[in-house]
Amino acid sequence: MIQRIDGRARALALGMALTCLLGWVFKAHCMPHGWSGAIQYISGCYSDAPPFWVERHVGEGRIPYFQTPMEYPVLTGLQIWIEGVLARGLFGAGADGATFLAMVSLGNALLAGLILAMFVRGGMDRVRLWLWACAPPLILYLGHNWDLGAVTLAVAAMLAARRQRLVLAAAFAALGAAAKLFPVLLLPLIELAALTAPGQAWRTRMTTAVRCVLAAIGAWAAVNLPVALAAPENWSEFYRFSEARAGTVASTWSVLSDQGVWVSDTAQRNLAASIAFLLGAAAIVVIGWRKHRERPWVLFTPVLAWFLLTNKVWSPQFDLWLYPLLVMTSPRLAPIALFVIGDIAAYVTEFWWLAGLANAWPYATQHDIFLATSLRGVAMLWLIADAVRLPAPAWITRAPV
Repeated sequence: MIQRIDGRARALALGMALTCLLGWVFKAHCMPHGWSGAIQYISGCYSDAPPFWVERHVGEGRIPYFQTPMEYPVLTGLQIWIEGVLARGLFGAGADGATFLAMVSLGNALLAGLILAMFVRGGMDRVRLWLWACAPPLILYLGHNWDLGAVTLAVAAMLAARRQRLVLAAAFAALGAAAKLFPVLLLPLIELAALTAPGQAWRTRMTTAVRCVLAAIGAWAAVNLPVALAAPENWSEFYRFSEARAGTVASTWSVLSDQGVWVSDTAQRNLAASIAFLLGAAAIVVIGWRKHRERPWVLFTPVLAWFLLTNKVWSPQFDLWLYPLLVMTSPRLAPIALFVIGDIAAYVTEFWWLAGLANAWPYATQHDIFLATSLRGVAMLWLIADAVRLPAPAWITRAPV
């Protein structure tokens, strides 16, 4: 039995290593062009790492928030700084945007491997393990940005909740929100799981709920308060930047506006996105309660999908937030395949649209973006519907290993 598990683990590790290698090649093939000009849009090799090396002074060794602005939460800024230190330390005077991208890709590959290890330890089904080990979004986004830190913490929170360790789950989710904001959406569901835990006395449930709140506040504050007190202006840039952004071309609101269905300024989009999300998230929890009242944290997946659909900003790599949660909790695998197809289509059309702005070919139009994002949106609505009306996958409901 041990040999069989070890053999499976080795095969999965090899599969993930190949996937991550493809992710590196996908971004690094633009190295001779310096990730400049239309080539990064035509071939999809755009990455945030090379511009950050210069524009956020990573190459100079400046410390995020204290010596240079950073439009990400603190743990992501810490990850960027560490990877910059490694690039400069390993490559010395030869360190540049390309070597920084190598460190970013390596760091994300290690995080992807950690997620795989958590899935294996949790007893996930073999097919789902391979869906993560060979995940197409890892190829697209491994070297794109720094989202996998928050994704890893969100997955850890979900697995802790599965083991009924809700206080630990709340701490993980709060730390995830200190890397990218989206894991904060898991916290109310963890709190709901604490308050409605079956077979426990009211006092026990209330005590657990209070401990979850304190753990979340403590974990988030431990990371954020030192930076917020020492460099409040740079620390708060992420929140000001998020509020002020008008949106991205592949978001639902922008697509509707481009098709003449909805025209709005930033304030109206902020309001409309907030109302739409809150109403939809509440409906998901209410409708999904019948199937998932014993583990409401499973509803984090459809809630996050709805957040992406209603948010004014939908950067391409945001799909990487959702994919491992779909692998974990989606009752059926067919809509995951459609989501991946839609993700790839949206990625290509969005970057080819940028190529068109640079008068390059091939290019895509806003109508092409509409078709691609509609396909992805249909897949996500299918996934949401499945999540609220069908039981969780068998591996979720089995007793944790």
